Amino acid sequence: MPDAHSAVAAHAHPALAHHFEDLEQQNEAATLGMWVFLVTEILFFGGLFVTYLVYRSSYPGAFSAASHEMVIWAGTLNTAVLITSSLTMALAVRAAQLGDRRSLIWLLLATMALGCVFLGVKAFEYRTEFIEHHVPGPGFQFEGPYLRQAQIFFSLYFVMTGLHALHMILALGIMAVMLWWSIRGTITREYASPIEISGLYWHFVDIVWIFLFPLLYLIGRHVH
Repeated sequence: MPDAHSAVAAHAHPALAHHFEDLEQQNEAATLGMWVFLVTEILFFGGLFVTYLVYRSSYPGAFSAASHEMVIWAGTLNTAVLITSSLTMALAVRAAQLGDRRSLIWLLLATMALGCVFLGVKAFEYRTEFIEHHVPGPGFQFEGPYLRQAQIFFSLYFVMTGLHALHMILALGIMAVMLWWSIRGTITREYASPIEISGLYWHFVDIVWIFLFPLLYLIGRHVH
């Protein structure tokens, strides 16, 4: 005769892992895990932000001059794109919680499309910096007296935005998996936690850019 645990397992949701009592407990554990991961990411980007601010305070004139070389309209456009993608992601989470699979699929597609637009604009910016010889290295060029300090600025720019772009690519990969699960019907009203947790990561990537944009594009532009 089957015991109580076996009876419960027989009626459990197919997405429930064996070491959790129910989907709620599994969701709480997964959410906690994502928040712990995001804290490590915050520490990682926080170290880069501190490094940038230290150098900027050391060479304010050079960093101001270098920031004038940024493609301001591209940075502004990308900011608007990511803010909009956060909205579509939040709506996708809501659609998953309501069990509205059709809306969920379209909202995930919209979120991914906006992420691709962001990467396309960033690729345009990188191409522009390459043409203008602003890529740090032997061929680096910069008019004015701040050649060495400007190269530090652009080194930090490419490291910070490059790592952010890498995180965006990873986020798009996660969204692709969520889209596939949504199409297959794995995501349901009872099992919407993967969308919720993926949304946390997407919002984190967006928030990092909200800090990068003023630091790299806006602060000190009026000085030069």
